Amino acid sequence: MTDALMPGCTGVLVLANGTVLQGIGCGAVGDAVGEVCFNTAMTGYQEILTDPSYMAQIVAFTFPHIGNVGTNSEDIEEFGVGAGTAARGAIFRDAPTRPANYRSNSDFSDWMARRGVIGLSGVDTRALTRFIREQGMPHGVIAHAPDGVFDLDALRAKAAAWAGLENLDLAKDATCAQSFTFEETLWDWPQGYGGNTAPKYDVVVVDYGIKRNILRSLNSIGARVMVVPATTSAEDILARNPDGVLLSNGPGDPAATGEYSVPEIRKLVDSGKPLFGICLGHQMLALALGAKTRKMEQGHHGANHPVQDLTTGKVEIVSMNHGFTVDRDSLPAPVTETHVSLFDGTNAGIALTDRPVFSVQHHPEASPGPTDSLYLFERFAGLMDKAKA
Repeated sequence: MTDALMPGCTGVLVLANGTVLQGIGCGAVGDAVGEVCFNTAMTGYQEILTDPSYMAQIVAFTFPHIGNVGTNSEDIEEFGVGAGTAARGAIFRDAPTRPANYRSNSDFSDWMARRGVIGLSGVDTRALTRFIREQGMPHGVIAHAPDGVFDLDALRAKAAAWAGLENLDLAKDATCAQSFTFEETLWDWPQGYGGNTAPKYDVVVVDYGIKRNILRSLNSIGARVMVVPATTSAEDILARNPDGVLLSNGPGDPAATGEYSVPEIRKLVDSGKPLFGICLGHQMLALALGAKTRKMEQGHHGANHPVQDLTTGKVEIVSMNHGFTVDRDSLPAPVTETHVSLFDGTNAGIALTDRPVFSVQHHPEASPGPTDSLYLFERFAGLMDKAKA
């Protein structure tokens, strides 16, 4: 049936258990189904909503003021074209305000509409966050209708019927269609992004849903970057004679993507080439080495997560975005745990003791610390230097 909600309501979030949260719609018109998670970052909403790792998810922001600095053409992380390969929806406490930032060239709500991202404001995000903390990340449908009329029964049925992220390979949709090079370096005020003018290494990046800033970080250590699709064989990668290989972040269930990627990763490990994995790349490397992954109840999504580097004792503030984790109890020899989350003790990094192979669960290219984790790219460069010596 068709339901009309409170006067002025133009947006709803309908959960699979039948719960309906109502508010003011913004961004794109329509509806989208996905897993509802919360993100605790206070900045970086444009980067979050364009991160391919959020594919098939609806992000609830715990920070109330979202959209106040507008959007720009530089802070986009994905190479895709919109909500199809990144976040499907976004939930806010307060309605997005007019932009007030010298870098902004677009209103946030208009930007979401162009990308196909459905927004919902006026929601009690504290209550939603508490629900997720206690019950886990629910399946839900976010909908925006300017006339305020919704078929709630149909939306409930759509949320309940969605199968979720488990056993779902999304990297095949997030990856690039063909190989390409990328030469930008990290952003430096006031010049902006630079260029890699003196490459020292050749690095192949396997794209499971790569973020641009990972590529910029590689360029900033002097790597000439070649990005290849997720299904590229190890033989094709090694034929390029790279100094190192990076396994990128990405969305979906690592075990599902691992059906075709894990055998190739094993060959890369056996090649002896320096290998660095990030997020989904970390999880699939762990699978290739004989460990297991599992779905998390809440996941880790935010830019204020404390992680300890067990090799140095250093504690760093990192950015995280994952709903699956490596089961630390399943790590076989000669795999060693290098990083651990200080929130819940879950695994955040591994390395091989006998080969130049390591990975981390968090995002060293992000800037919450602001640069606490950039040393990992230098660590990768050190392994390539040693291999070339």
